[in-house]
Amino acid sequence: MKTYNKTARSYTEFLVFVTPAMIFILLAAIIPFLMSLYYSLTKWNGVGKNIKFIGLDNFIELFTTDTGSLQSLLFTLLYGILNVILTNVIAITLAVILTKALKSKAILRAAFFIPNIISLVIIGFIWKFVFTRVFEALHEVTHWSLFQWSWLGDQHLAFISIVLVSVWQSVGFYMMIYITGLQSIPSELNEAASIDGVVGLKRFFKITLPLLMPSLTVTFFLTIANSLKVFDIIYTLTFGGPGGATTSITMDIYNEAFVNNRFGYATAKSLLFVILILLITILQVKFFKSKEVEA
Repeated sequence: MKTYNKTARSYTEFLVFVTPAMIFILLAAIIPFLMSLYYSLTKWNGVGKNIKFIGLDNFIELFTTDTGSLQSLLFTLLYGILNVILTNVIAITLAVILTKALKSKAILRAAFFIPNIISLVIIGFIWKFVFTRVFEALHEVTHWSLFQWSWLGDQHLAFISIVLVSVWQSVGFYMMIYITGLQSIPSELNEAASIDGVVGLKRFFKITLPLLMPSLTVTFFLTIANSLKVFDIIYTLTFGGPGGATTSITMDIYNEAFVNNRFGYATAKSLLFVILILLITILQVKFFKSKEVEA
């Protein structure tokens, strides 16, 4: 009887602590997801009471006639590849430099990290001002053609501008993750490598990089996720222009829902986007986890 009462008490305590969290998950995640499944099968403007069930028509349209979605997908993938590579390469490079015995390394770390704590919307407006007003003033002073280019009006330059601003804003955060990873590597390993003649880039690729795999797993997961859901910077810098050349998947979904008032169609796109993110995330985590084991 005592054992039964003890078990019942433990079970009750478990329910007391778990139930609020389960209710929150139900209200914040599961119910909205199920509602999204329903809305993806409807024709609805997001406001009116007239919700028309149309089955799989939204998905059929998406895969057959919607060329804009394909363009936004290609932009997002290309942006993601460049953003992930540039951000991680620069972040690792800065981390290696700023773990050396530099007198000003604390100031430099703070300087690189500061853009990450500023709102992306503010970052976007700041750089929009730079690309237009500041560059115009610099061209008048220097007469360099670089500052006369239409950084936000040309399709290719607008793409480059978004990538550069994204990397500049986020690289400090990932730099700090890599610095933490580098500081966790035992100094004895580097000393032993130096004795064996393994120095420079050879030591970095043979010893340092494999031991950074846990940090790489985290940073690649975050950079991939942030690249796929990029919205704020595009919204403030180009609003998807010129001519839709910088429209990401999230921007395309936003336009369908709040500009074209096709809430059901936008929801269908959102569901497929979630599936895409899950697939990419699972593949990325599995790949880097296998490398961690090897390291």
